[in-house]
Amino acid sequence: MTVTLTDTAPDSTTEQLTGVLLGPDLRREHGFWRRLISTEPFRRPPGGTPEERLELAYERLRILNRSLDSGARLASDPRALAALHAWLGPVDPALTTVAGIHYNLFLGSLLDHDRAGLRDLSDYLSMRRIGTFLCTEVAHGNNAAAMETTATHDRERDGFVLHTPNAGAQKFMPNTSPAGGAKSGLVAARLVADGADHGVRLFLVPLTDEVRALPGVRVRRLPARMGSPVDHCLTSFDRLFVPRDALLESADETGGQGESPAGPGEPTTGPGRFRTGPGDRRRRFLTSIGRVTPGRIAMSACAAGSARAALAVAVRYGGHRMISGSRGMPPVPVNAYRTHHGPLASAMATVFAMTLLSRRVQERWDACTDEAGRTEAGRLVDVAKAWITWRAREVIVESRERCGAQALLENNGMTELVTGVEGAITAEGDNIALYAKAAADMLLAPEPGRHGRPEPGSRPGDLADPAVLGELLAAVQDIWFARAGERALRASPADTTGQWNAASGAGLRGVEAYAYHQAFQAFSEAHATLPEGAARDRLGELQRLFAVEWVARNGGDLLASGLLTAEQVDALPGAAEELIAAVAAHAPELADAFALPEELLADWPIAGPGYADAYDDPTAPWNDPRENAR
Repeated sequence: MTVTLTDTAPDSTTEQLTGVLLGPDLRREHGFWRRLISTEPFRRPPGGTPEERLELAYERLRILNRSLDSGARLASDPRALAALHAWLGPVDPALTTVAGIHYNLFLGSLLDHDRAGLRDLSDYLSMRRIGTFLCTEVAHGNNAAAMETTATHDRERDGFVLHTPNAGAQKFMPNTSPAGGAKSGLVAARLVADGADHGVRLFLVPLTDEVRALPGVRVRRLPARMGSPVDHCLTSFDRLFVPRDALLESADETGGQGESPAGPGEPTTGPGRFRTGPGDRRRRFLTSIGRVTPGRIAMSACAAGSARAALAVAVRYGGHRMISGSRGMPPVPVNAYRTHHGPLASAMATVFAMTLLSRRVQERWDACTDEAGRTEAGRLVDVAKAWITWRAREVIVESRERCGAQALLENNGMTELVTGVEGAITAEGDNIALYAKAAADMLLAPEPGRHGRPEPGSRPGDLADPAVLGELLAAVQDIWFARAGERALRASPADTTGQWNAASGAGLRGVEAYAYHQAFQAFSEAHATLPEGAARDRLGELQRLFAVEWVARNGGDLLASGLLTAEQVDALPGAAEELIAAVAAHAPELADAFALPEELLADWPIAGPGYADAYDDPTAPWNDPRENAR
């Protein structure tokens, strides 16, 4: 079954669940992308070398761009960028990567720094030049304090000289080769004027034509990376001059040309002056890389979309992959067995949680109106990106295993998803680093826990009650943060590294529990929008399975805290089994709620009952009419 998105209110169980997953405005947000990936240029081609697949990714990028009414509108709409990643991710991870870089990091940053619309963007909107983003350095990552690429102001020519001083300062992994056409990049470099360091800023720099790197730019391809082919490169600059307007200036800076920047001791206002008051360097760097946050939201959407696709294929395959029944009984689908459908039922609960949390994060970020709100919502964005991409890897690997050797073949679509999610785990901020920052921030907060946890020794509640399950998930978060705080206090106050090392293990567990609690709350908010009926029942079963399995993993801590009884801990596995049976009974219907286009699924042989036909040999004897006539 393929869901058709309509303007009318959904009435079937599957349509209601689709609406919960993709949002009430699903036709506007997702309709275009579903139609696009259903068209011939985006159908899965047979085989191809890595270079051919890279060429195809850039060709598809141009087709995508021609299909848009406005590339600038896409770049300015975080929801549209997230939808792009959710639907293109399962189709072509390489395309998703280069599209995300061009529209979000490159074009989005240009638009953010040019509110008045004075810069000519026509080359990038028409894709006469493709955009890329150069921030990370080989030896320093995105550590702005250590970044060594410089952009030195040249007063006489009124521009900047970009230079890479050593091997460690080479820009690492941007897609800067001439593959796909001429490219320009936004380069993060340390602005130096009159000997003064004004912090890391962005500069718009032409990098290549259609054939080679431009003079002053050195581009070398990195070794092939695991997963989809992208032209990742090392890029450096040899005293490359760029004009004054190459500098991207924020709204509070003036852009007058021909004026010298402020030198040490000079006023910090006026045409063309660089203002570097207290805290300006860090603030301006964060402004420069502000597009990383929408990028993390997009990574979450991409991972969730890829997990949905992998799980839908696994559920379909398990329904038509027949095995011999016991004791001479007729063949049965492999999904009939608990050993097969159990992991997929748990994965289904996780995929719904990932998707709902991804939507919740997007809505929280969109609703921010002040700095405090942005800080809290930004933390949720970071944690969700890490949690969702990690859970996506688990789901995709589990789905691959349930499809056996068939899913190891590239034509069945799974291998790209297995390796593609690894890129999402590292892109836009390594997951461990995001968790660590969140843990440090939450530990320093006045009340890092206390999210509605029942008092120790109080009467344990009914585990069939979602409200009780929610309290227990909050309690797990509190328990781990309390442990982290206690461990930090036991370390020497003079040893900050020792304090962090003592607290970090428990702190990361606290962040993980925070993510589970946020996902559970996203379930609750979605559940409240559904009317009484089958769709509400299905979502409730998924929510309870998600929560019960997490509570069971933390049963010992909850028992020790007096929040569960020994009898309840003993009953948790049985409760999970009952919920797994309930979810597995409706797995095909739940997978249909992902609204994957039939054209996409048709390109992956194991998604259909005739998957063995993909291996037929037209010249084999069994296809010879004369042989069959004997």
